[in-house]
Amino acid sequence: MPFDKKFSESLAKSIRIHALNMTSSGNSSHVASVLSIADILSVLYGSVLNIKPEKPDWANRDRFILSKGHAGAGVYAALAEVGFLPISILKEHYQNGSILSGHVSHKGVPGVELSTGSLGHGLGVACGIAYAAKLDGDSFRIFNLMSDGECDEGSNWEAVLFASHHKLSNVVNIIDYNKLQSLDSVESTLSLEPFKDKWEAFGWKTIEINGHSHQDLFSALNSSSNRPTCIIANTIKGKGVSFMENSVLWHYRSPQGDEFEKAIIEVENA
Repeated sequence: MPFDKKFSESLAKSIRIHALNMTSSGNSSHVASVLSIADILSVLYGSVLNIKPEKPDWANRDRFILSKGHAGAGVYAALAEVGFLPISILKEHYQNGSILSGHVSHKGVPGVELSTGSLGHGLGVACGIAYAAKLDGDSFRIFNLMSDGECDEGSNWEAVLFASHHKLSNVVNIIDYNKLQSLDSVESTLSLEPFKDKWEAFGWKTIEINGHSHQDLFSALNSSSNRPTCIIANTIKGKGVSFMENSVLWHYRSPQGDEFEKAIIEVENA
């Protein structure tokens, strides 16, 4: 797809506004986690993924997995903006009986490949799909977006070894490296540094970028290699809302009242 920076940034803004509205009306958590990845989702869905909204099960489509499933509101918003879902359905997010659950679900939701929520599973599934695609001679790519906190999970490092061993060049793993997880910083919980060196030592092509630069994201996501690729996207949790940025509080807090109004104004005026 051609890259249109203006369109991409506009799509990211829409995803952020949708996420604020969805988490506020549903009184749900993880808005900061969505804001952290809005730019990544925008570049993926707006300029990178080879997909057909009118044919969500198209056999040759690129696959995208959101391993950090708690940020599912962002994926729902992106899917609606590019035509997989009616935008009007977003107001049902986190409501009783809605197909748009808090953690992303594929059940009844066109465009979602995998239900996730229990962290540490997305990369393993992505590598399994990639290995099967290699065996079948399929040319589509598999993109997995995971949190930095998920790198505490041993199953991920098994997948990293597996992908390198089988030279799964059709896998692109993106890490939302916002350096906060659940209740504290990544550094205090379980330090990952030297992070890039670890991925390179496991045999992956590793690119470290500004995860909010749409041009950097587009270039990294379209890079080619004969090895699996890992993109370490340095991001800011809560990006776009000043009082949510770099605050672990907004991993769980729901934007309500004056806080919601201030957040919407900040994003709209950005």
